[in-house]
Amino acid sequence: MKLPVAANRELGQHFLVDDNILGVAGRLAHLGADDVVLEVGAGLGVLTAYLAERVRLVHAVELDRGLEPHLRERLVGHQNVELVLGDALTLPLEALDPPPGKLVANLPYQIATPLIAESLHGLPTLELWCVMVQREVADRFFAKPGTKSYGAVSVLIQLTAERTGVHPVARTVFRPPPNVDSALVAFRRTRAWGPEFAHLKDIVQSAFAHRRKTLLNSLELARGGRPEADAALEKLGLRPDVRAEALPPAQFLELAELLP
Repeated sequence: MKLPVAANRELGQHFLVDDNILGVAGRLAHLGADDVVLEVGAGLGVLTAYLAERVRLVHAVELDRGLEPHLRERLVGHQNVELVLGDALTLPLEALDPPPGKLVANLPYQIATPLIAESLHGLPTLELWCVMVQREVADRFFAKPGTKSYGAVSVLIQLTAERTGVHPVARTVFRPPPNVDSALVAFRRTRAWGPEFAHLKDIVQSAFAHRRKTLLNSLELARGGRPEADAALEKLGLRPDVRAEALPPAQFLELAELLP
């Protein structure tokens, strides 16, 4: 399939070109006629148009302004798409009106993890995520404690949501084909966060900031407060040499409650 534009390597563009994967995304996202959907990385509008035919409104975000004319041409006749040009990591997505209840997107690889992590609290109206990401990123989202893939984003997502589906995606659905495998992963919110999320996120990210260090040393290096961390681990019945990857997500909640 010949594309109307060349992919921008600096932006890591891999355009979705295979319509067959759209049905899988639609099923995992449980699309309904009343849904308001956020799409990040609209690209050439293949997924955007599919969503627009099935939901009430699509907020479609695209960083590459050079794609705007191609997007608008693809979306002619779809009056229920709000095209937002800019960087999803800096745009005030929380101000979108009406607010989105679902995030359905072929996420640019380089922003997938930070965008998802930020959306857990920053977009409180989101009830469901259905995103196409690198396979290793999808694995990381719901990795088990003690595994190589388990990290800060695993903890934050698993404290917020439960996985409802995953589907491997062939490289051939993109142009140009990426050098990595991809997957669709869907998860549904199980917890609403208040202002405590910022503190929890700080603790979790500090805990994993130095993976070769013990949890105590990583916390001390990232944020100080060695005596408080010592006392917290003792209260939780954890050994001083325990590492962050050994703690299940729920234990990080307890740890955050004990640390200033």
